[in-house]
Amino acid sequence: MPTTHTLKRSLTAFSVWSLAFGGVIGFGSFMMPGTTFLKRAGTMGTLIAMELAALIMLTISYSYAYMIEKFPDSGGQFVYAEKAFGRTHGFICAWFLGLCYIMIIPMNCTALALVFRAVSERSIFQFGFHYTVAGYDVYSGEVLLALSALSVFSLACFRGGRFAGRLQSVFVVVLIAGVLPVLGGALFSPEVSSAELHPMFWPEDPQHGGALSQVVSVLVVAPWAYVGFDVVPVFMGEADFPRRHAKPIMDTAILCGCFVYVVLNLLSAVGIPERYPDWVSYVAELPGLKGVEGIASFQAARKILGTSGVFIISVSAVMAMLTGILGFYMATSRLLCSMAREKMLPSWFSELNSEGVPFKAVIFCAAVSFLAPFVGRNALGWTVDMSSIGGAISFGYTSLAAVRFAFSEGRRDIVILGAAGFIFSVMFAFLLLVPVPGLDCSLDFPSYVLLVIWIAAGSLFFLRMKGRP
Repeated sequence: MPTTHTLKRSLTAFSVWSLAFGGVIGFGSFMMPGTTFLKRAGTMGTLIAMELAALIMLTISYSYAYMIEKFPDSGGQFVYAEKAFGRTHGFICAWFLGLCYIMIIPMNCTALALVFRAVSERSIFQFGFHYTVAGYDVYSGEVLLALSALSVFSLACFRGGRFAGRLQSVFVVVLIAGVLPVLGGALFSPEVSSAELHPMFWPEDPQHGGALSQVVSVLVVAPWAYVGFDVVPVFMGEADFPRRHAKPIMDTAILCGCFVYVVLNLLSAVGIPERYPDWVSYVAELPGLKGVEGIASFQAARKILGTSGVFIISVSAVMAMLTGILGFYMATSRLLCSMAREKMLPSWFSELNSEGVPFKAVIFCAAVSFLAPFVGRNALGWTVDMSSIGGAISFGYTSLAAVRFAFSEGRRDIVILGAAGFIFSVMFAFLLLVPVPGLDCSLDFPSYVLLVIWIAAGSLFFLRMKGRP
């Protein structure tokens, strides 16, 4: 029986900002300084790359703001692609955007175990059956922890946008409140010196290349690092504020996200254990380290503030995970609901409960995410790397759609900015898909295989749905 419920306009501007910022800053922002950023480009290279990436995202956000103004309650980027280029392009955009959004949920829920591994010699959740997938040890206790988090937040989503938005806002406030004391401690701590930021780039070698190639190798992470600001159009149907606020919401989420990325990266460089002469030697041995030293940002907090610093940064990191789980639960379910309303998915996904929540879409997100903890984080990382392509495709379609509509309206500013956003999006996709000598940024082989499977599955699904009325 068709539902008579509708989406409710219950999200405040701060709630939507929290959803956007919480999407940008997940647990990866605490892990990547040691595992990715410093290893690819060092302190200065990462600073330049993340600021350039933020500038590119700010450019792309003009296209999003323009399309929100033109189609205020449409349901998001895939509708923009459909309105501009037809149903096939709309489905392509939606298929890859959905991949990008839904994969962030399990990556954050499985990261909860990493915090417990870091703060204790043996995590209290490392019990029960145990096996290894792609070099990652999977324990039944940690699987249960991830499944519990997924269950709790799926239930939270059922409570409606107002409740979930307020909960997300609390998480974001605590997240920020955890990062600032560590930054303040670093600025006044006698244990920390700006000299520890040297060398500014990773020492040149054939693998890392020069400064420019190092910057580019981090810059290409932007579609994954900044995905989250683009959930704003997805929530416009539930927004209880003027549409003109969408642009500042997206821009401040991008800028604050850039600030957190840069701060955590610099802290990770200056907070190394005393036995290492510089961050280069520390990062080189990081994969073999365990406990607090195994996560560079946690080690920095301990060096700066002691045991209390580890507690503070751990709480902040957990909040980052929770914002990723809750925020992308909401974003993905709304995306699936909008796709169903556009007849790109079965109508089942668009059914709403009394709180105006597409609850069956939430259940679907939970069901897919429930599989992830069993395969381990290393294997799951292949799907996340692949989903970066989804972010680039979504950015590109939105930018090009803005160009098409703005050109007919004589909006030269949007045409120029949209064209620039499209070019940047193509650049991101190219560098992710095509191995370039001297750049450590293309997908791993398993990610290519999964990408081909995802494209094949999407093609079959589209052909099946195309025949339906």
